[in-house]
Amino acid sequence: MYSQGLRDSKAGDDPRELLEAFQKRIDNEEKIEPRDWMPQAYRKTLIRQISQHAHSEIVGQLPEANWVTRAPTLKRKLILLAKIQDEAGHGLYLYSAAETLGESRHKMFADLLSGKAKYSSIFNYPTLNWADVGAVGWLVDGAAIMNQVALCRTSYGPYSRSMVRICKEESFHQRQGYDIMIKMAKGTAQQKAMAQEALNRVWWPALMMFGPSDKDSTH
Repeated sequence: MYSQGLRDSKAGDDPRELLEAFQKRIDNEEKIEPRDWMPQAYRKTLIRQISQHAHSEIVGQLPEANWVTRAPTLKRKLILLAKIQDEAGHGLYLYSAAETLGESRHKMFADLLSGKAKYSSIFNYPTLNWADVGAVGWLVDGAAIMNQVALCRTSYGPYSRSMVRICKEESFHQRQGYDIMIKMAKGTAQQKAMAQEALNRVWWPALMMFGPSDKDSTH
């Protein structure tokens, strides 16, 4: 993350000796804390990434919230509510981490609502039936885990620590989706067809969560 953030830096922005000392801490895998000195480009990159991550957690509740009143059983409704509650908590952890970098939560909300800030586009796809809820939980949360486990060791302390808990809870979300799909795969012919159609719809959008290759990325 550090080298990525410095792509936006300009020569002379930060004292050379401080940059070298900072890089040494990164190389030694030391955690950077809010009161520590950090390059402005590093701070800017962190705010951009953490706020985008927080927005994705909040917006990610919306497709699933549509199914709270339509879940097939009380058990499924309770599990879905627990998952939505987790996602809200993840957003709060991440907004709090971004605030330690000097960014106000009000500004982050305003940027999201104005369209200036982005979130994961996977949540723009509709959940057409209950099988979609399972496919999203299994594939999308599975992709999120693969992307986010590495962040448990990221250099910025508040972000790293929040990701440890988030990844544990995402594992529950992925298991919930898998359980729905297995249940439907063992059901009637109509349920099996519904599950397959949901997997077909969600498969490619889930792969897009890994982003373009490095050579095609603008960041």
